[in-house]
Amino acid sequence: MSDLVLDHVSKRYQVRHRLEAKNGWRSLRQRLQAFRRQTNEFWALRDVCLEVARGETVGIIGHNGAGKSTILKLLSKVTTPTSGEIRISGRLSALIEVGSGFHPELTGRENIYLSGSILGMRRREIAEKLEGIIDFAGVRDFIDTPVKHYSSGMYVRLGFSIAAHLEPDILLLDEVLAVGDAAFQAKCLERITRLHGDGRTIVFVSQDLVSVERLCSRVLLLNHGQVVASGSARDVIEIYWETGRTRQAS
Repeated sequence: MSDLVLDHVSKRYQVRHRLEAKNGWRSLRQRLQAFRRQTNEFWALRDVCLEVARGETVGIIGHNGAGKSTILKLLSKVTTPTSGEIRISGRLSALIEVGSGFHPELTGRENIYLSGSILGMRRREIAEKLEGIIDFAGVRDFIDTPVKHYSSGMYVRLGFSIAAHLEPDILLLDEVLAVGDAAFQAKCLERITRLHGDGRTIVFVSQDLVSVERLCSRVLLLNHGQVVASGSARDVIEIYWETGRTRQAS
């Protein structure tokens, strides 16, 4: 059974820029034209197909601008596809950027309840997990401080702890291991491994290829919004390096 399906999904953005005259002297027509905006199409994703089985951990890698974050935003419903269909089975929790979903004026404790409610958790269920979330994040001394005063590291530690401890059916992670010290990164890896062992479905976007190879049974490589390789972590990572060497040589 599949928890996530992307069926020929594409995402198009409209990119606008001003037209400028080619020299210092400009006629009235050129000056008027300079204030017009020309619209170009940019396809962040093109005809992407992906099926993630229940309990599978899939990695998504690619160079900057490949479309990795766009996939996560589509899956977490931050944006919608231009064409194609996305099917999600189960409760989904997404940590796609530092402090995503937090209200800056609320305390860490209040944001735990807010995030849990958004994910569909009952207040009693959140309360049962509250102490574990706080301890894992290491922010107990600041848990009743508004999160607008948190450092970026505290933000991401609390955000990851909420996402991981609320035990979603599907967990989306984007570069969460890039922030925090080595001890916290080790805790994250251990927690992800435990979630995988419990049968959770995980989609992991990262440039940390060592962690991708360690955690993911299957990896997709994106290039300019298209899937160019899919398979075992070791094989796809090797293609990634080859692609990088080709880009540098050209």
